[in-house]
Amino acid sequence: MEFFEATFYGNTVIDWLKALAIIVGVIIVGKTVYWLFQKIVRKLTAKTKTKLDDIVLDMVEEPIVVILTVLGFWYALNTLNFEDYQAVGDYIGKVMQAAITLTVTWLFARLVNSLIEEYIVPLADKTETDLDDQLMPILRKGAKLTIWILGIIVALNNAGQDVGALLAGLGVGGLALAIAAQDTVANIFGGATIFADRPFVLGDRVRVEGYDGVIRDIGIRSSRLETRNGAMVTIPNSTFSSSPVENVSAGPAGRRIVLNIGLIYETTAEQMERAIEILGEIAAANESIGEDVKINFAEYGDFAMIIRSAYFVNPGAHFRNTQSAVNLEVLRRFGTEGLEMAFPTQTLYNINAGGSVS
Repeated sequence: MEFFEATFYGNTVIDWLKALAIIVGVIIVGKTVYWLFQKIVRKLTAKTKTKLDDIVLDMVEEPIVVILTVLGFWYALNTLNFEDYQAVGDYIGKVMQAAITLTVTWLFARLVNSLIEEYIVPLADKTETDLDDQLMPILRKGAKLTIWILGIIVALNNAGQDVGALLAGLGVGGLALAIAAQDTVANIFGGATIFADRPFVLGDRVRVEGYDGVIRDIGIRSSRLETRNGAMVTIPNSTFSSSPVENVSAGPAGRRIVLNIGLIYETTAEQMERAIEILGEIAAANESIGEDVKINFAEYGDFAMIIRSAYFVNPGAHFRNTQSAVNLEVLRRFGTEGLEMAFPTQTLYNINAGGSVS
């Protein structure tokens, strides 16, 4: 019995055992509450027409159990006498307050993220514009970050920290960090410029700084571009705000191709007219080519008479495949019609012999 009446830090062994029993009991109660949520409350909310109660229940059940456990620990420790150890009692109280604040912050962060996922994201998916789809990840991360920053500030205040002095120190440190991280700041502002000016959206094909590819991701600091050979290039957003950006997909006609064909000088006027007709027929028969097709007898070249055909590949069509199909069809049709393409030739004159060699 003397052992149980012995005093440790102002409390007998019996007092410590009572506090321990309360803590164990609270843990059991927390487990029971969690079981009730899983087995009973979930079945009740599943019968309702709205999904809001299911979302709320799924997000709050674990934080609530944690809050109950922390409160139980706090109550158990409050049953102990720390009058002779006031610093210990104050420290425990501050830690418990901070723990409860952070747990409540966790609850709100989970709840807000789930509500955005369930209600706001589907609305963004239904819209025709891609801007909201690009802003949605930033909205979710920004909401969670804001909640956690506020929660941490409140927790530090509850723990007895001088939040004002801490924020002032962070302000000075933040200024120094901003000076040291100018490139990062420039990239963030570049990302804001992309979202504001919208020089391109996801899926657009662009050319910038020697890179040619499709935009696959637009982030806060950088964006990812998939090149024509399938490589993924990460480009800082400041590049898009400081360099010329050609949006190939933005043009209504698509990408332009100019085809120059040289026919031999023995080609007759009727054959030249037929060649122009064939090029028009080839363009009209290809579904990947737009309606704006220009074909003309362009010039008399050094070795051939030049026909120039300019056409546009429709957005979404495969550029290289379309170009290859047109060139192959030209070769086939011109061969069938007997239209002979020229190749570079030259005539060499032998002055001494008085003749010439072609």
